[in-house]
Amino acid sequence: MDISTKTTDASPPTPQPSVVELKRAARGATRPGDRIFLGLTRGSGILLLVIMAAIAVFLTYRASLAISKDHGNFLTTFEWNTNLIPPTFGIAVLAFGTIVSSIVAMLLAVPVAVAIALFITHYAPRRLAGPVAYVIDLLAAVPSIVYGLWGALVLVPHMKGLFGWLNDFFGWTGLFSWDEGAPRSMLTVGILLAIMILPIITNVSREVFRQVPQMHEEAALALGATRWEVVRMSVLPFGRSGVISASMLGLGRALGETMAVATVLSPSFDIQASLLNPGGGTFAQNIASKFSEATEFGRDALIASGLVLFVITLLVNGAARLIIARRAEYSGANA
Repeated sequence: MDISTKTTDASPPTPQPSVVELKRAARGATRPGDRIFLGLTRGSGILLLVIMAAIAVFLTYRASLAISKDHGNFLTTFEWNTNLIPPTFGIAVLAFGTIVSSIVAMLLAVPVAVAIALFITHYAPRRLAGPVAYVIDLLAAVPSIVYGLWGALVLVPHMKGLFGWLNDFFGWTGLFSWDEGAPRSMLTVGILLAIMILPIITNVSREVFRQVPQMHEEAALALGATRWEVVRMSVLPFGRSGVISASMLGLGRALGETMAVATVLSPSFDIQASLLNPGGGTFAQNIASKFSEATEFGRDALIASGLVLFVITLLVNGAARLIIARRAEYSGANA
């Protein structure tokens, strides 16, 4: 048999396009609508940065005019009197009151909000979960002044029993001692703020918990986990960064709340060791109560206090971003 030599296809392989060529081709094939959308989104981001920078420049300029004429220490003075000659004012009491009331609100609101979100998404039957979620959504639409009026007319009169109980059993700590005065104190403000921020934290946490991959929960159940173990091992780790983001949104509202705090609190420029005794103040409450009757210099001083609140808000959001970045392994993107 004549064995012929096998012939093979000697044609060279087709060269594969490089990554750069693919990017260029994709860029050239972009539709006009995509380019318009890209320009709008990019412009919106730049515009936001410009607005933030403009706010910072305005606050810094007006604050510098007031602080340069302040006879006291702006950070440590326990007084606010811009009509004196020379004027004396400081933010020590305002910073203390703002931080304390916000901390109280977060300690009360976050656990309750997370529990409600878990109940709606993983425990409540569908016929009950819908109405509960609807009521929570309605709470977010109530104006601040309505919360303030409710707090002054309903919450404050009913706080005496709670304050008396705290004084009887925990008054020895000093933190919950009460001198029988009107319950218009930081604890009352914190409770009212907790009610106000509860819908925000609940709604965001609820949507995060709904995004938990079903296979994670089914795998845990298949291994014999109880309902609570499923929540602890699958739901909470997945939604941790979302809960932190929701909490920061609520904290932002608590830090800047104005009318509700001004309606409930009996302000004074002194720091009370007890949460139950009247006194103290917050940045937003002080600005709202003094702005209408302030002189031009007084407005500059109030703007200076607003600048401090602006910086505190930026620091809080920056800290939240760092916490979320450190816990990136629990985010939904990496699940």
